[in-house]
Amino acid sequence: MFSTIYAGALHGVSAYLVAVEVDISKGLPSFSMVGSLSCEVRESRERVCVALKNAGFDLPPNRITVNLSPADRRKEGTAFDLAIGVGMLASFNYFSQNAVEDTLFLGELGLNGEIKRVRGVLPIVREAAARGIRQCIVPEENAAEGAVIPGIAVRGASHICQVLEFLQTETEGSREVILPRLQQDLQSLLTGEMTAGAPDFDQVSGQETARRAAEIAAAGFHNLLMVGPPGAGKSMIAKRIPGILPLLTAEECLEVTSVASVAGLTGEGTALVTARPFQSPHHTVTQAALIGGSSIPRPGVISLAHRGVLFLDELPEFKREVLDSLRQPLEEHKVNISRISGSVSYPGDFMLVCAMNPCPCGYYPNRNRCRCTEPQVRKYMGRVSGPILDRIDLCVELQSVDVLSLRGGRGESSASIRQRVLRAREQQEKRYVGTSYRFNADIDAADMERYCALGQEEQDCMEQLYHSLQFSARAYHRILKVARTIADLEGAEKIGVEHLMEAAFYRPAHEYWN
Repeated sequence: MFSTIYAGALHGVSAYLVAVEVDISKGLPSFSMVGSLSCEVRESRERVCVALKNAGFDLPPNRITVNLSPADRRKEGTAFDLAIGVGMLASFNYFSQNAVEDTLFLGELGLNGEIKRVRGVLPIVREAAARGIRQCIVPEENAAEGAVIPGIAVRGASHICQVLEFLQTETEGSREVILPRLQQDLQSLLTGEMTAGAPDFDQVSGQETARRAAEIAAAGFHNLLMVGPPGAGKSMIAKRIPGILPLLTAEECLEVTSVASVAGLTGEGTALVTARPFQSPHHTVTQAALIGGSSIPRPGVISLAHRGVLFLDELPEFKREVLDSLRQPLEEHKVNISRISGSVSYPGDFMLVCAMNPCPCGYYPNRNRCRCTEPQVRKYMGRVSGPILDRIDLCVELQSVDVLSLRGGRGESSASIRQRVLRAREQQEKRYVGTSYRFNADIDAADMERYCALGQEEQDCMEQLYHSLQFSARAYHRILKVARTIADLEGAEKIGVEHLMEAAFYRPAHEYWN
């Protein structure tokens, strides 16, 4: 007896359908699996056979062959267990083949028949809906995650006996009682505001220049570097930046949730990630952990920060090769990982926020506290390469907070700052309608003249800045993009000289590195 059951597999953060073909024939008892399988998938035969036995199914000794098609694509993970088990039951005539038509099965089987959660349910269900699959049966813990995809029925099961009872039942009403369809309203999930108790800018005392730079960075999704002594509030400000960013759109939520799902980081019952990601890896992070990879490619910290903030504290303490690996993602907004088994691409569109001390002890240029020599300061700052600095749009220097600022009461709240950011964002939405751009930071050099046009006075100003401050071509374009954001915050239609001067003020202070 032959049967075909549909499952799904991951390739990066995208997915494709897999046809699980099960053939039961007479001959010496055996269980063979083919189809370019990893060790995890090959171990399914033991898990499935024991799970079916312990669930009470009497399987006669036959020759069992399982093929996972397409056979030329590498299969990873444990999500094929349920499909293989259902295919075996179909081949042993426990139910008709029509019962599994247009149905996709995902789940890992425990030895007692329990269906356990798996990675990547959201992108697989999304691909199934696009390919015309009518319904998906997934682990109960993953059901909320898959149910955000419209146009497909998602049912959560906790045991293979439930699945068998569902497939053996012919009346639709009874089937809904056994495995009810879980429904999630995507729009209702997007209406939530900031979580109560989230870090707020009104807790930051003083540091008006740094707060202004954070506002500009949030409005245009620009990269930001903060330089200052310990305790000046660098980390405090960085952690509050997600609270002034615009809310994720529906499509962005699906992208962020897909990455978390592939990485296995969605919580039990989590339907959708609606908050901007904030990733803050320790400076001992490896290159593979940051960009993703290993022998079986998985999303790295960069991809987990997609559409959010990647915060690198103590920037010079990171290994130079680790920092330099950020150069390509900062330009292309994605990470390409190549292995002998193939290549995968993960998204990596994030705002880079960095913090660092100006010297090894942290107190330069305060000579009352700093004892570092000039060569020590230059060596310390030189750990950050020029190409990385060129990709940072804003650099701001923080000073130690004085006691009057601490006594001055609460500062401006994140809600108030966020309103200005949203108004600037609305102008950008109107400007870039019909294009792939979302924020000013996204503008390519080819479109700079179109979106950052300058008058004669502004052109003369930029020429003087270019020669006096010795900008690179990349830095020149980044100043224009930051100036465009500053103009948007003020509601100005055109970039003015004052906007260019403020944008140039936020360029990295090259005297630290030269």
